[in-house]
Amino acid sequence: MAEPIIVDASEEGMIEIDSDILRLRPLGAGQEVGRSCIYMEFKGKKILLDCGIHPGLNGMDALPFVDLIDPEEIDLLLISHFHLDHCGALPWFLQKTTFKGRCFMTHATKAIYRWLLADCIKVSNISAEQMLYTEQDLEQSMDKIETINFHEEKEIAGVRFWCYNAGHVLGAAMFMIEIAGVKILYTGDFSRQEDRHLMSAEIPAIKPDILIIESTYGTHIHEKREEREARFTGIVYDTVTRGGKCLIPVFALGRAQELLLILDEYWAQHPELHEYPIYYASSLAKKCMSVYQTYINAMNNRIKRQIAINNPFVFKHISNLKSKAHLDMDEIGPCVVMATPGMMQSGLSRELFENWCSDRRNCCIIAGYCVEGTLAKQILSEPEEIVAMSGQKIARKCQIEYISFSAHTDYKQTSEFIRALRPPHIMLVH
Repeated sequence: MAEPIIVDASEEGMIEIDSDILRLRPLGAGQEVGRSCIYMEFKGKKILLDCGIHPGLNGMDALPFVDLIDPEEIDLLLISHFHLDHCGALPWFLQKTTFKGRCFMTHATKAIYRWLLADCIKVSNISAEQMLYTEQDLEQSMDKIETINFHEEKEIAGVRFWCYNAGHVLGAAMFMIEIAGVKILYTGDFSRQEDRHLMSAEIPAIKPDILIIESTYGTHIHEKREEREARFTGIVYDTVTRGGKCLIPVFALGRAQELLLILDEYWAQHPELHEYPIYYASSLAKKCMSVYQTYINAMNNRIKRQIAINNPFVFKHISNLKSKAHLDMDEIGPCVVMATPGMMQSGLSRELFENWCSDRRNCCIIAGYCVEGTLAKQILSEPEEIVAMSGQKIARKCQIEYISFSAHTDYKQTSEFIRALRPPHIMLVH
């Protein structure tokens, strides 16, 4: 097996196949996490894999380096899943550039993309001039997105492609692309560990010639799921029973649903906690749940068995909060609040953290991967003070905990996946 190619956005990976050159270039997510966008060119075909934004940057700075390509020449754009670092630039690319190709994603990804980006537009704290796109742009972009089923084969302009289940989040796909007999597998973000609602990523029976694979966690090994859940529920329990408020910043869809399943079950098993409310604070709360209830068939067997008895996404111990207007921050007692966005760049999660961080009884649990330049990343080093949105400094006395539920492969899963496929060429991204 050849040495893996590790490139950044200033470099180009070139692979020679039967005297033809296949070019790969990350326009984002090359030695960074954020704005995933991989450019591929072979036999005159030009393809983009994902089109994300960088969560730690704003406006045009957050875009992939699309000035290195001509959008009009792109034949095909494939979106792996609905996270902003993989699809957040899509409305801009579809509406504001000369792109005339075809764009595909799975059914669940398209449904969630619509609501997640609408929420992103609402909570963003930047001026109208800096906004990359409006709600109207997002709405109009929907007509340009086509859907693909898992394992369904399509052919566009001489490019064959199909997708496999990637785990990670609902609807996440790994794309196999074939051009002139050469097969390229793009994993996007994937997880080989089944969790409470998602199946693990498939291992394709067809071996790729080139594997473009995420390496977010590098050589890190995740703790076992049972240990992670026990640590999570233990910290939540300790926080509310000492009179504290527990803030869990999340993105409206994705890991939030996994955490809600864990908390709802834990509260059901502990009647002594019933006096402490759990709030899911997102303007998308109801829409999110309806999408998850619609796509039960895309989940694992545990959920499919449970749905025959009752819907696991109809929570007994969790209340939806549409906005902070429904949450009196001064009067509220011990509670658990899951609030958007996950990296606390702005929005309700940021506001609650600023209000609650100076009380040592309170706790903030960071439950996913944090990108450089965000408050969530900054507080992991437990600073004595933070800078509020207003610019003033606030003392940070609350407990900070990091428990990763981010559903990316770790070193063990990634290396096993590579060994199972044994591709001649590997490109590490993310």
